[in-house]
Amino acid sequence: MFDWENLRHFLAVGRAGTLSGAARALEVDHATVSRRLAALEAEVQAPLVERLPRACRLTAIGARVFEQAKLMEAAAFAIERQARASQTDLKGRVSLSAPPMLATHFLAPRLADFQAAYPGIQLAVSSEARQVSLAGGEADVAIRMARPKEASTVIRRIGRLPFALYASRRYGALEDPSRWAFIAYEQRYSRMPLARWIRTAAGKRPIACELSDTNSQLMAVQSGGGVAALPCFLGDADKTLVRLDSPVPPFAPELWLVTHRDLKRAKIVRAAMDYWAAAFLDDPRLGPGYQPR
Repeated sequence: MFDWENLRHFLAVGRAGTLSGAARALEVDHATVSRRLAALEAEVQAPLVERLPRACRLTAIGARVFEQAKLMEAAAFAIERQARASQTDLKGRVSLSAPPMLATHFLAPRLADFQAAYPGIQLAVSSEARQVSLAGGEADVAIRMARPKEASTVIRRIGRLPFALYASRRYGALEDPSRWAFIAYEQRYSRMPLARWIRTAAGKRPIACELSDTNSQLMAVQSGGGVAALPCFLGDADKTLVRLDSPVPPFAPELWLVTHRDLKRAKIVRAAMDYWAAAFLDDPRLGPGYQPR
């Protein structure tokens, strides 16, 4: 029987394409990944990875082992989910992934209320812009700004997140839209619907700077650095900012709460989902009936 830790490190190498990328993903050092990979190759008595100057490429046998290892990993995650689904008490840890802006400005302020309602549940909130893998065990529950498409998930629509253009009241070009400079997302996020929306709104006007997340853009707008697309529940609450007319239709993506179908009967996961679904649906700024002004 092969050492599962060796296989886990091999999977990370196969996915990242480099030893350093696998080390970052696993939060270990480069030497550990190299040692685990060599140990697995010794176990199977075959080279699994071709080590190139700047990358790692799977060998023919390595590619076959990689596919089988993914099946083993999926089975291990399924066992874990089914074991958790059998729990009947409201005690344990629930991991929730959310976009950074919602984690900071919506979830975090309500954590005390959640703890009061469910003192036995330890909620672990992960603030991530990327879409985590529920099947891969990266989170129990996720909040997404697009309807989930995975067949293995159970989803709830919990509202909308309207965005609008905002600038500081002391922004120098506030009264002259032709002189507005925009705060956009970095090029690597250019395919995101929100990133496309802000650049469409800018048109031929200049991009003052590019930032990777909404929290950074909020601070840049507050400093007078330009015009940015912000969630209305944030922008409208900040008296130092003013909402601007947009030359393009409003952007208001749906919000979805999602979990893996194996966890839908887990009592603690269901409790967490019920709490956060109600929190979003009860907020008039985020509920399904909200319309940007």
